[in-house]
Amino acid sequence: MPEGVRPYFENAPLASFALGLSSGFPFAMIGATLTSRLKQDGIDKATITAFALAILVYNLKFLWAWIIDGVKLPILGRLGQRVSWLIVAGILVVAAVANMAFTQADPGNIWPMVTAAVLVGLAGATYDIVIDGYRIEILEPRQLGYGSGMSQYGWRIGSAGAGAVALVVAARFGWEAAYLVCALFALPAIIAGLILGEPERHRPPAERKGVATVLKSIWGPFVEFFQRQGAWIVLIFILVHKIGDTLANLTFRLLFDDLGFTNDEIAFYDVALGFFAYMIGVFIGGMLYARMGMKRSVLLSLVLMAVSNLSFAALAAAGHSNIGMAGAIGFENIASGFGGVVVIAYFSALTDLRFTAAQYALISAGASILGRFLTGTTAGSLIEAMGYVNFYLLTTLIALPGVFIYWWMMRTGLVDRSIGTAGTEGAGGTEGEGGEEAKA
Repeated sequence: MPEGVRPYFENAPLASFALGLSSGFPFAMIGATLTSRLKQDGIDKATITAFALAILVYNLKFLWAWIIDGVKLPILGRLGQRVSWLIVAGILVVAAVANMAFTQADPGNIWPMVTAAVLVGLAGATYDIVIDGYRIEILEPRQLGYGSGMSQYGWRIGSAGAGAVALVVAARFGWEAAYLVCALFALPAIIAGLILGEPERHRPPAERKGVATVLKSIWGPFVEFFQRQGAWIVLIFILVHKIGDTLANLTFRLLFDDLGFTNDEIAFYDVALGFFAYMIGVFIGGMLYARMGMKRSVLLSLVLMAVSNLSFAALAAAGHSNIGMAGAIGFENIASGFGGVVVIAYFSALTDLRFTAAQYALISAGASILGRFLTGTTAGSLIEAMGYVNFYLLTTLIALPGVFIYWWMMRTGLVDRSIGTAGTEGAGGTEGEGGEEAKA
């Protein structure tokens, strides 16, 4: 293979692809797919966007992430801390998705569906905790970019694939069959864990003895993070950098439906074309990450993700236009694919190897919590009040503070100082090949 391609096919990046497959599909089940299901079942816009609060469960996963780092499972624990939790969390996801399959979306009583969506969110968030911790620990610092790219490839295929399968199967056999078929997407991460085994970089947790030790295991990851210089600025960036992008993304299906696009058109443009555009974006992200370095590539990705919302304002103004939809979906997904590689590589490098699951849960949860909260509480009302064009213009403006904060972090050197041991230590637990490169 060409030298630039070969690192993607090492064991750890390949495993990251499988992990991404299983990570992406639960989110799709309570994201765009559920939006389409509820809209077709006659649920109003305000109620549909309120379901984004079910996705908000993902943003609370740091509250129980310490369990994944510190609690050893009986019997299955012999397989290792991460592998055993991969199996358990994967089974929980399958059960939650199957439960949603048989839950009816009744406009007169929406609470059973709310409960089912929250359960999928809880199971999917737990699966994400394990998957993220496992991914970071199997990747050496030099592999973070490649592993992030492969993880994004997997996430997009899992999310888009599950979304497309759900739409096609639902149109022919109903939503119950659609959700049951999609539950199979939980298996790749479990299989990868069983094949690759427990990561060498994982530090086995000490035995938990007494209340004080348990409390220390809960607070330890957060104390370590916030003791770093400029930690609060880094956290503010994490919280605000994706507000506009998240707020816009969770409303796309409402726009498509109101513009008169059919399920088949949505499946082709939003899922199929969007998938290929995302793959292109991931490839561009990996290439520019290597050529531009982490800092400049992250800044460029933030600008592109902010501007991409303008394309949906143009689509909303144009109306039902296949060319317009193709352009908007293509630009947005290329920008998201590019950003997914470089931003996730940076966020992965922020973690300490002793607390990978807990710290990455905090980081990834914070990355979209404000956008999801605003979507669930105000998006539907904003769209009704100001229209789609002004709404997407607003999301573009909201994205700009994150761009300026990161630019300031670059100028002051805070980006360099925020790197954790996951970005500096090799497989043996010491500064290895790629450690200095990660710092730079």
